[in-house]
Amino acid sequence: MKIHNFCAGPSILPAEVFEQASNAVIDLNGSGLSLLEISHRSHAFIEIMDEARDLSLELLGLSGKDYTALFLQGGASSQFLMVAYNFLKNEAAYLNTGTWSKKAIKEAKIFGDVKVVGSSENENFNHIPEYDISEKFDYFHCTSNNTIFGTQINSFPSTDTPVFCDMSSDIFSRVLDFKKFDIIYAGAQKNLGPAGTTLVVIKNDLLENINENVPSMMNYKVHAEKSSMFNTPPVFAIYVSLLNMRWIKKIGGVSAIEEMNRKKSDMIYSEIDLNPLFKGHAKKIDRSMMNATFNLCDDNFKESFESMLSEARITALAGHRSVGGYRASMYNAMGIDSVKALVEVMSELESKI
Repeated sequence: MKIHNFCAGPSILPAEVFEQASNAVIDLNGSGLSLLEISHRSHAFIEIMDEARDLSLELLGLSGKDYTALFLQGGASSQFLMVAYNFLKNEAAYLNTGTWSKKAIKEAKIFGDVKVVGSSENENFNHIPEYDISEKFDYFHCTSNNTIFGTQINSFPSTDTPVFCDMSSDIFSRVLDFKKFDIIYAGAQKNLGPAGTTLVVIKNDLLENINENVPSMMNYKVHAEKSSMFNTPPVFAIYVSLLNMRWIKKIGGVSAIEEMNRKKSDMIYSEIDLNPLFKGHAKKIDRSMMNATFNLCDDNFKESFESMLSEARITALAGHRSVGGYRASMYNAMGIDSVKALVEVMSELESKI
């Protein structure tokens, strides 16, 4: 019987991607060698890296003439400091929408002045705050989706200020005008692939404006010039990310994924709103398609609800300690059948009142 895995990350991937990756660990494309033992300098892996970088731009609707895609290590946490190390000269604007934004702000302050132009912390990050970036800033940094609190930015500014965005939990999940962004970065372990690599998409013009004396491992230009091969890359994570991007393209690209994701999120939010036993955390206008956060209105039902979840083989639904309650993470690879299973349990609980 299927397990419905709502884990916030690392998350599920398509079944065919798991199967293809498993085969490659034993024998990569009939080469007689495991994916895990080939040289990262081999022709076989260079082809994998090149296709992964090209396909990531293609799915975002970006041109290689204007943007460079990199696969790096260190997760989004390394990007929190890399963006500031490379580009913070005077003052940068940051939007504070949750835990990961706060971490990015903390790292940036090591390198220069930071102005928090908007924050929803006083309401436990249950909405996206208004902000103003009309002043002159080196760049504006935001987090597009907030896994812990279940909020998501729906519109992004058109501005002369470079826009840097952490899209770790909603990359490739919806259609946006990605040309608005100067840097996009995303840890792979939610919508892209397994933990171990981070996709960075950077506007080529920025590569000529990097601060002086940035160490090689922290320097975007060095990684771009070496085609993400300055040091040994995370071979397995990049290969599985490539398999997943091939799957996205095969089923119709990001627009098809978005349609699926909207159906899933509409289904769960409808149940949260109509079922008197539950209440959502995020304000409706800013709800995330990726992470639905909610709680029981009466904790007396907690034991019954969680027993029913277990019987339905629904796992990893516990909310983050910052919010409590429950969090249904519905990344790209989650089928609508899993969301239906959760909704059925919620509805059944109501019927037992």
